[in-house]
Amino acid sequence: MSYLEYNVKRAPAGLRKLLYLNWALIVLVATVSSVGFLMLYAVAGGSLTPWVEPQMKRFALGMGAMLFIAMVPIWFWRNMAGVAYGASLLLLILVEIIGDVGMGARRWIDLGFIRLQPSEMAKITMVMMLAAYYDWLDIRKVSRPFWVLVPLVIILLPTFLVLRQPDLGTAILLVAGGGIVMFLAGVSLWYFGALGALGIALVTAVFQSRGTSWQLLKDYQYRRIDTFLDPSIDPLGQGYHITQSKIALGSGGWSGRGFMQGTQTRLNFLPEKHTDFIFTTLAEDFGFIGGMVLLGLYLLILGFCFYTGLKTRDRFASLATLGIAATFFLFFAVNMSMVMGLAPVVGVPLPLVSYGGSAMLVLLAAFGLVQSANVHRPR
Repeated sequence: MSYLEYNVKRAPAGLRKLLYLNWALIVLVATVSSVGFLMLYAVAGGSLTPWVEPQMKRFALGMGAMLFIAMVPIWFWRNMAGVAYGASLLLLILVEIIGDVGMGARRWIDLGFIRLQPSEMAKITMVMMLAAYYDWLDIRKVSRPFWVLVPLVIILLPTFLVLRQPDLGTAILLVAGGGIVMFLAGVSLWYFGALGALGIALVTAVFQSRGTSWQLLKDYQYRRIDTFLDPSIDPLGQGYHITQSKIALGSGGWSGRGFMQGTQTRLNFLPEKHTDFIFTTLAEDFGFIGGMVLLGLYLLILGFCFYTGLKTRDRFASLATLGIAATFFLFFAVNMSMVMGLAPVVGVPLPLVSYGGSAMLVLLAAFGLVQSANVHRPR
């Protein structure tokens, strides 16, 4: 035992927990969030309103929540997983009843001080519930058919409710995140092979159903697919977003046009520049180098999460931490692919950078779980 470790172990419990926090992860999260503040300042034309001030307040609230969650033993959050999951399902049901409608979808509940998006909460509570389930389940039963059905139900319940909003992008993330947790828990690869075959059949059915009485997707969702395959078929309509995004990405070049000098952003050609397409704004201002720096910061955050998940010997903590890391990866991978034209436009925000209270608060709370796993792991 080193001299530093010896003195940390002798410190009072509260101080010891603070010392055990992964401060590098905190600095990285704060740095990425600061990039978001900077870009929101730019897209507002050099003003703290209407986006920067609310986002900074939510960040401060989220950091407080992250530190609070980190100080609470990880076993408590395991016991609360069912409550959190049930609450997220209840909120998704309430969205159906009293939710606010925006951009053709009913996804939010107006609480006055914030418009809560329960689907963001469901992404993390589902991971918690799956981790708690596999922590309880005997490892020898993980791949038995009955015990595979239970996590499928856990995944499909929120997915079904989110699809009704409709929110195809979040539904895909829920299924992908849940599948990753099942894989990490040790579910046989045969199930994933069968799921892949089912996925191919489902995609085929989606295309075959178009224009029929049993059409599986909304018309606008089919138009998004058409636009993804060939944006030029409707450059001023459905293809406008991705066309302008590609122009902005290309105009940024290697080093960018300079802070607040991007023409696509300043002249308002780029839509949703403060939410889903904020990465395009960053790439136009700071170029390929700026985009790679942000990607590097994301990968460092992933690395610290994976380190914590692999280091702890607690099964719930490990699965929850790795599941949160996987969900975080899906967030930025799908968003970046979307704005570059590598994936359909599905409305997934760029984590910690895009404007949005629910996404930031939930993600910071999730990092609090990662910190709790690190603080309370056996040493």
